[in-house]
This record gives sequence, C-alpha cells and structure tokens, in this order.
Amino acid sequence: MAATTEATRTYLHKLDIDTEVVTHVLTRFLHNEITKVGFRRAVLGLSGGIDSAVSCYLAAAALGPENVLALRLPYATSSSGSLEHAQLIIDDLGIESETVEITPMVEPLIAHSPQITANRKGNVMARMRMAILYDRSAAWDALVVGTSNKTELLLGYGTIFGDLASALNPIGDLYKTQIRELARSLGVPDPILQKPPSADLIPGQTDEGDFGFTYEQADALLYLLVDERYSPEEAVAAGFARSFVQKVLEMVRRSHFKRTLPMIPKLSGRTIGHDFRYLRDWGV
Repeated sequence: MAATTEATRTYLHKLDIDTEVVTHVLTRFLHNEITKVGFRRAVLGLSGGIDSAVSCYLAAAALGPENVLALRLPYATSSSGSLEHAQLIIDDLGIESETVEITPMVEPLIAHSPQITANRKGNVMARMRMAILYDRSAAWDALVVGTSNKTELLLGYGTIFGDLASALNPIGDLYKTQIRELARSLGVPDPILQKPPSADLIPGQTDEGDFGFTYEQADALLYLLVDERYSPEEAVAAGFARSFVQKVLEMVRRSHFKRTLPMIPKLSGRTIGHDFRYLRDWGV
C-alpha cells in the first residue's frame, strides 16, 4: 500500500486552490509571456485529456479563441473517444483546429527497428506529434503551449523533446488533483473529467497503471517532499509506505534531466544556464 487513506486525504486537502485566482494568474501569464516577445497566437496538442483541455481553455481565455490552434494528432491505435473528446473542446471554445494522422509518418521509422519496444514506439509518436506542433507554430506565427502538469514533470512521466516540449507551460506548477479542480471550474466537459488519464499511445494504457499508484497518492506525497521539504523519514512517519517513498524519490531523481535545459560546462565568463539567464542581460 502506498499510503493510508487518512494520510492521502489529509495532505491532499492542503492542495485545495482558489480556482478564480489561479485562472486569473495563468491567463495573464499566457497573455504577457506570449505578447511580450512579439507573438499573439498559440498552438497546442489537444489529446482529449484533462491536461491539454485545461491549457486550451486558459489559452482561449488569454488570447481569444480565434488566436488558438488545437491539433489532434491520432495514431492508428488511438482511441476514437480521444478524438471525440477533443472535438467537444473545439466546439465549446470555437477555436481553430486541425487533425493530422501521424501513422504514415512514424511507421517507416518503426519498420527500421523490428525489436522496438512499446516504450520506444511511444516516444517516437510523442516526438512526431511535437515536430508537427512546432511546424504549425512556424506556419501560424505562434508559440507552442505546454500541457504537462506538476505531477508528471516531477515523476518524469513524459517524453523529452516530445510531450514535455513547449515554449511555455501554464499548468506546470499544478498537481494533477489541482488540474481536476481547475478543470471543473473552467467548464471542461464531463466525459473528459471522468476518463482515466492516459497518454493514448498504447491500447489499454493508463497513467496510474504505469505508475502502480494513484495520482492522489502521488500528489499527497510529492506535496510533502517538494513543497513542504519533508525528509523521507518524515514522509514515512506521516503515513506513507517506505517503499512508496523510495520509489517516488527515485523517479524524481532519475528524471531531473527532463526538467532542465541541456547541461553546459562552464568555460567562459558568461555561460548559458549558469550566469546568462535573465532578461536584464539585454537591458529589458
């Protein structure tokens, strides 16, 4: 057992958010960050899941629906329900949309690797989707908006240069349980709120099935370890199984490279990522 029900409930309660305030902050963030660098439009992948739905609603509110392009990027084995759920959002918001089938793009690469694993195949698909998003962002003169939540980012649950890529990510500091709360307040359709989270790359795959634990359990523990700076021993004392604490800590540690720019060794007086990082470097 990852955690006692009491422990999970106790610490999840601390993650309650003021959805009105959060919505205001995130829409201003999107508008300011996109327009201050000379853009006014956004592109994002719309999977039919709750995370991309929330990013899409926020982008439409920040920029106007006419300035948001949502791409549906199905593979041959993708769920038809995902396309239908994405369409619910497109229709509700009145945003621009395009559907691009990625099967003929990824199959030639997969064919060159007869022993390819399901995980590698999923990575190929995720990166192809992002290649299309960045191509459309260039054609549409827009920035790519991210759709990965804080839980996924901390656990490394995503493909580097695939679904983890973006110019800016409005939901990256919201745990999955907070995303659900925000989604309800934004009016995300019920079928999307109720469906099990899935990357929709492999038939029958779900996020929590891959983890071996629930998002609620992960969020409660991550809140203690990250936000409250609990030590592993303190997390165990709070009611979380030692094996679960160790597993989550290892996932966070091993995936840190996904959350940073590529590491650059310092050789000069001004090195990207070390001491050349701020807008003030250009007098802004």
